[in-house]
Amino acid sequence: MTPRPLLICCAAEMLGTFILIFFGLGAVHNAVLVGDLVGLWQVAIVWGLGVTLAIYGVGQISGAHINPAITIGFAAWGLFPWRRVPGYVVSQVIGAFLAAAVLFSLFASFHAAKEEQLGVQRGDPGSIVTASCFGEYFPNPGGLGGGGRYDPQQEAERNKLVSLPIACLAEVICTGILAFMVLALTETAHQNGPRSLAPFFIGLTVAALVCVIAPITQASFNPARDFGPRLFAYFAGWGEVALPGPRTAGWLLVYILSPIVGSIAGCGLYLRGIQPHVSDEPPAGRVVTE
Repeated sequence: MTPRPLLICCAAEMLGTFILIFFGLGAVHNAVLVGDLVGLWQVAIVWGLGVTLAIYGVGQISGAHINPAITIGFAAWGLFPWRRVPGYVVSQVIGAFLAAAVLFSLFASFHAAKEEQLGVQRGDPGSIVTASCFGEYFPNPGGLGGGGRYDPQQEAERNKLVSLPIACLAEVICTGILAFMVLALTETAHQNGPRSLAPFFIGLTVAALVCVIAPITQASFNPARDFGPRLFAYFAGWGEVALPGPRTAGWLLVYILSPIVGSIAGCGLYLRGIQPHVSDEPPAGRVVTE
């Protein structure tokens, strides 16, 4: 099939990423600022639904990568042309940035109220709590304040729980699993089964992964998901709290490079380890009846 014009595909990627981030970050805003979403699963499933809806929405146009790590992982293994990668990645970041801007306009008064509750000014170290509605931090700072005032000592103690190598490892492993499952679920041999529901199961994969490592890294798996909103927060008043953040190069290593490494590894594992053995024929020992 002849690829659609790059401009059309980029517009689809921007829209798909906007949909994903609007739902996912909207859930994070609700959990951090309002508290109406109680428990990690409630936030995770909204992220999963955001992925599912974005894929159903634009998948037939651009393939709905909606994630630079997936785009680069595909390109690294010859599944996607490198010449299209820059356009896709830039479009994904723009979509994420715009979604963050829209959410900020909707929740601006809630941000101000939360910062007043914590006793911090936007751009101060304590505003990491509200900044976490946009970019990501390790460990997840959502519990800081605990309904009261921000305590820098509490943050220092929490930071000891998750080292930079552990945060990187978590993002590499989980993005690898995600990339692996994207290829497995869209495998041609599954076209009469799981492939028709691939967006749904990819979304559930994301939701499950969020449930596992959100307390550690806030669960990114997606450089656009982190960088677009983080960049918006930088310009919206959070400044260095948003970019580069309190742990300097951590944002680059954990949320940009680690997902890319994980995606390349996950794609490679499927393509070299699993796909050669995939067949339309039933597995050995399986009983087939007409």
